Amino acid sequence: MHILFYGAGVLGSLYAARCQEAGHDVSILARGRRLADLCVQGIVLEEAATGARTTAPVHIVDALAPNDSYDWIVVLVRRNQLDEIVPILATNHATPNVLLMVNNASGVAALADAVGRERTVLGFPGAGGTREGHVVRYNIVSGLIQPTTLGELHGHITPRLREIAAVFQAGGFPVALSTDMDAWLKTHVAVVSPIANALYLAGGDNYRLARTRDGLVLLARAIKEGFRVLHALHIPVTPFKYRLLPLVPEPLLVMTLQRMLATEWATTVMAHHANAARDEMQQLADEFRALARVSGTPTPALDQLYAYIDPAMSLVSEGAAILPLDWRGVWAASALFASLAAGSLWLRRKHKRA
Repeated sequence: MHILFYGAGVLGSLYAARCQEAGHDVSILARGRRLADLCVQGIVLEEAATGARTTAPVHIVDALAPNDSYDWIVVLVRRNQLDEIVPILATNHATPNVLLMVNNASGVAALADAVGRERTVLGFPGAGGTREGHVVRYNIVSGLIQPTTLGELHGHITPRLREIAAVFQAGGFPVALSTDMDAWLKTHVAVVSPIANALYLAGGDNYRLARTRDGLVLLARAIKEGFRVLHALHIPVTPFKYRLLPLVPEPLLVMTLQRMLATEWATTVMAHHANAARDEMQQLADEFRALARVSGTPTPALDQLYAYIDPAMSLVSEGAAILPLDWRGVWAASALFASLAAGSLWLRRKHKRA
């Protein structure tokens, strides 16, 4: 299969190299210094956990012409870069399938209309990393956490969707197919935008954020506020596992976030991108705040975190513990557990008497 990866950043490079290694005819579009590096070095990958390096000598282009023909164009760029790329995609009519693997909270209708609704497929990568010189250092995210996710505009599972899914699976990426990719993308922003802004609150250091209790409390509350925005707009939270998150008591969610953030995995997958793409995080936060305004849902924690996108903001003091935790869910869960335990004990005693 002949595939053009539009975008030669961390993720474009990773997906292009892995698909090339899986036997596909891959080209990658790059510009500037990255173009020069690729021409000399090829795509050099380093797996973060093991340090293992590979080099993929993919075909490199510096433009997409109207008559350039590929089986697929896969777009892997930042959200704030997409608007300038869409007109270029729209003039290319020789490629039947365009996969937009880009963050988006504002909706996809206008983008799909510009590119061509019949050509447009939506998706999102399941990996993260950073570029150190010409070397891309990466982590592929577990399929249990966030597989590479793909979906058609109309929600049907089509042969071409299975086709591109098979390409990525052959490259070593866990893949899931979604029947509502627009809702998936909005849900994703409801989670990652607060995480990025909370990282800025702690100077972009995920370990420091893990030690900043008030930052974690604001993060937990902001994520739940985001889900309330989606609910108010009748946007289904997806994937399904996220629907359980609002039920998690605040102290338990804070503890979970703390443990997740105090890892090298969080550095590679979350902090590196947030620090390198503050402009994208600004746009995503603005898009989600627009949804919040339409919904009429109060978002005080989201609003407080939003201020930290500004690099001039003073950091929250490490260890700050001014915000009181909301323990109500814990007491309710404890009462439910006690009730179930008492009921189970009563049934066992009754069974013994019988």
